[in-house]
Amino acid sequence: MARRPICLVCLMLMLCMCLADLAGIPLIRGNPLPRQTKDYIEGHPKAVIVGEVQQCQATEFSFSVYLKNVSLADQPENNPIYNVRVFLKNKEDLPAGTFVKAEGKLERVAAPRNPGEFDSRQYYACQHIYYFMKNAVIKKKSSGYSFYRQFMHKIREKLGQALKKCAGKDASLFEAMLLGEKSNLEEERKLRYQMAGMIHILAISGLHISILGMGLFSFLKKAGLGNGGAGFLALFIMLQYGMLTGGSISAMRSVCMFVLAVGAKITGRIYDLLTALALSAILLLLDAPACLYSSSFLLSFGAVVGLSVLAPYLMRLLEIKGKIGKALISSIAVQTASLPISLLFFGQVSIAGIFLNLLVLPTVGGVLLSGLCCSILGLFCQELGMVAALPGRILLWLYEITGSMAGAFPFCTWIGGTPKIWQIIFYYILLTTGIFLGLVIKRRKKNQQERKGEKFFLFQKYRSLILAYGILAAFLGSGIFVLSWKMQKELRITCLDVGQGDGIVVETPEKQVFLIDFGSSNKKNTAQYQLLPYLKSRGISYIDGIFISHTDGDHISGILEFLEMTNKNLTSIKVGALLLPDWKSPPKAYEDLALLAKKSGIKVIRTGEGDRFTDGETKFSVLAPEEGAEGKNVNEEGMVIELEHKGFRGIFTGDIGMETEKNLLGSLRDVDFLKTAHHGSRYSTGEEFLKQVKPELAVISCSDSNTYGHPSPETTLRLKEEGVQVEYTMKSGAITIGTDGEQIWVERFCEREEP
Repeated sequence: MARRPICLVCLMLMLCMCLADLAGIPLIRGNPLPRQTKDYIEGHPKAVIVGEVQQCQATEFSFSVYLKNVSLADQPENNPIYNVRVFLKNKEDLPAGTFVKAEGKLERVAAPRNPGEFDSRQYYACQHIYYFMKNAVIKKKSSGYSFYRQFMHKIREKLGQALKKCAGKDASLFEAMLLGEKSNLEEERKLRYQMAGMIHILAISGLHISILGMGLFSFLKKAGLGNGGAGFLALFIMLQYGMLTGGSISAMRSVCMFVLAVGAKITGRIYDLLTALALSAILLLLDAPACLYSSSFLLSFGAVVGLSVLAPYLMRLLEIKGKIGKALISSIAVQTASLPISLLFFGQVSIAGIFLNLLVLPTVGGVLLSGLCCSILGLFCQELGMVAALPGRILLWLYEITGSMAGAFPFCTWIGGTPKIWQIIFYYILLTTGIFLGLVIKRRKKNQQERKGEKFFLFQKYRSLILAYGILAAFLGSGIFVLSWKMQKELRITCLDVGQGDGIVVETPEKQVFLIDFGSSNKKNTAQYQLLPYLKSRGISYIDGIFISHTDGDHISGILEFLEMTNKNLTSIKVGALLLPDWKSPPKAYEDLALLAKKSGIKVIRTGEGDRFTDGETKFSVLAPEEGAEGKNVNEEGMVIELEHKGFRGIFTGDIGMETEKNLLGSLRDVDFLKTAHHGSRYSTGEEFLKQVKPELAVISCSDSNTYGHPSPETTLRLKEEGVQVEYTMKSGAITIGTDGEQIWVERFCEREEP
């Protein structure tokens, strides 16, 4: 470390930032605006802001503008509020560099509402964006703009159009890899690349910059420009390219390291990879401290550390020779170094990616070159662009075929769950110790043989190697065990925040997992963005059963989406059984669920009153529907489930109304927990029902902006009059109820939300 003072400075900077975060200083997390500014924004339904257009983004559903150096125009102090993403009602012609005055409602960037959910607040904090402006209108704009930035925007736009014209359905992949434009990337393809461990090639990273930058530098040198001329021209072009791609964290890190690498060649100095990495980290963190907790930052830097530090030690320890062996060890080193980071942010790691990257890494340069030629030639001649795109498209097809095949294997992805910080530290300690001990013992064995004057015979060499492999495997295996270790002796019931809908996950002490409904009427893709992230964060790779209370969309939309993903091998989480209410004349949605489940190899069980399912000391009893139910009134004839664990009892009532509640009075017992029916509707959770079940705790799942008036004031009043503790997902996000059969505890996810 003494030889690399910049690395020491980088580590000290990171440590200081972490300490500042622990001390509550809003440097990395939280809102850095002054309290009076935040109070002003929260107290006004509309605000007027002034800022400079950074870029515009048009999608299928919205048009937004990124403004920088924003201030509140209707405040005498012109309080700065950093950068703002403005969602406009109508599309406007706003060249980069234009100064605008916009009016609309300023809203804090939303924090995650469930465990494992993507943290938009942290993501935008890296761009100094703390507020969105919704339903905005442009009140005034300047006539001047930045010619350079608008020129770069037009180039990006033209190159993207050429790719769309010449590369067909693969244009979105080329755009992501060359221009950093991911808004056109299909979700299904993105999930396939993620499952296969190849998602990294769809982001501008060191791989892309080194291939393009060093390729350009070599070409210019061969063209006769010499070290200096080729270096300066390559630097200039790659800096512009970094701006062209939107300046993501991984792109800026890569460009910074490329500048240092070429600078070393120009000046005749030695390029030190770790020093370059540390310097680029310092520059990024000084500009945006929030990057320290960003998955992009940590994975990007973790991969380089794996390649530059871990891989050489592994090759030395395991005596790896040959290109294929070294490539495999490099891939394993990157995965090993970034394993805790991947689990921390995504809860899973692609095992297949270790091997698939042996195909991807040597050939991705061909994809980039093909896409680059396509985008340039396509500007002048569509036919030439199509020909240029062909090699890259063939390679992309090969990636997807091999990725799809790998995704069909049961151990393609390992779901380890989200580790604690102490587990991550312990993992790295064990990994370092294993490599160090392996090298020391191996060296000592060899020295002993040499001191005895014996030749280092082949079997003795292999004995030493086997010992090295064994030590490394033991320590690495222990580290992985520590990372994924979770102690759960209690029953856990988690009511996830899915907006206006229901989504419940039950985890038993016997490690079995059950879902009770999952859907929403005001949120799309709840399986992809709420259910799967939660399951992965908990290390859940198998669901024993999915109970469906009834077939309204706000209870099954997420289940339908999840079953479709399972059928297409877009998730490695498997399901044992789908439990549907036993109706004589079920609606179409019921049949759709059953058909999808059967296609995915999931057992379909029709269940009704009197059915019981036991798992150790945990028992599910079905109280409704009664025998002979038609299924015409899906709410009143929905499934009602009683859950028992030792001395604890809970009841899940779907969307039943007071009529069904009265019919159930004879079979109901006192409960500790009530999942309130129909999102707190006034027509459910009647007085007689409450007096019969006498719950201590109730959860209402609904959205704070629904049009149904949920939860009804009458229902909440009835609950409070009975002395029930009421929890709301709209206020607290995901709510987890835990019990050992005697004691009950409640965890509200959004208690951790920063103001």
